[in-house]
Amino acid sequence: MSRQPRTQNVTTDAGEARITWVISPAPRLVLAVSHGAGGGIEARDLKALAAALPGHGVTVALVEQPWRVAGKKVAPAPKTLDTGWRGLWPALAAPGLPVVSGGRSAGARVACRTATELGAAAVLALSFPLHPPGKPEKSRADELLGAGVPTLVVQGGNDPFGRPDEFPPGPYALAEVPHGDHGFAVPKRSGVTEEQTMRVLTDAVAGWIASLG
Repeated sequence: MSRQPRTQNVTTDAGEARITWVISPAPRLVLAVSHGAGGGIEARDLKALAAALPGHGVTVALVEQPWRVAGKKVAPAPKTLDTGWRGLWPALAAPGLPVVSGGRSAGARVACRTATELGAAAVLALSFPLHPPGKPEKSRADELLGAGVPTLVVQGGNDPFGRPDEFPPGPYALAEVPHGDHGFAVPKRSGVTEEQTMRVLTDAVAGWIASLG
């Protein structure tokens, strides 16, 4: 990481949220990424992005939703998640840089649902939960397709919430992380290490962000 991360608490209509800022020495945009419904900002993909991207001119803002800050075990309804994200947005935009709205799993859905409304420069959707496991008929593709801004989906090749080949055509880019599950863990038999897997992920995101101009 470029500098020691700093934390900022933000009051929203859904409760108090927290941003951990990992500042780039020469930032040209902010990537704001939130966690999923079952974990926090210690997720391997979020940690990898926070370590890699500041060197590419990207300040990373790791966002903890109010329910997580409050110590609750279960995420609230999507509407409440969106309320928390909206409340955080002024703080994320305060540096005066374009903001890429992102998250993993449930956080990716929030980013897609609110991107146009909040004026996000783009959306990064990590492990987008296209459908509940084993229920492809319950598709959430409309959220992804409705983002309305440049969007990158980074998806594990073995994600039970939607493999890359299940995604419909649309105005977004998709990068596959071979062998990855919903948390981008890879089985030992794959012969690929976690470090290599995270490099695939961070390289894909860094290259996409560079293409945004």
